[in-house]
Amino acid sequence: MEKKLTRATFVSSVVLLPALAASLTPALAQAPSGTKTQFKYQDTPKDGHQCSGCTFFIAGKSATASGTCKIVKGDISPKGWCQAWSAKS
Repeated sequence: MEKKLTRATFVSSVVLLPALAASLTPALAQAPSGTKTQFKYQDTPKDGHQCSGCTFFIAGKSATASGTCKIVKGDISPKGWCQAWSAKS
């Protein structure tokens, strides 16, 4: 038996989805940190992407010094990369 999509159902879904996404964003930002192994961290760039250009990277005392990451534990090279890489806005 097929369910028909009504206009009311569609509109309520369109309104609900962005609200749900917004409510999840703070939870993701506060997600516990993982290990370098979990995120497949490497000390070298990958495909032109490196930690210094990532939104999660917290720079060290100089441009070449190791920093930290909001989601990967440990010292992070500004020239490193991991699966969580996300371009700074």
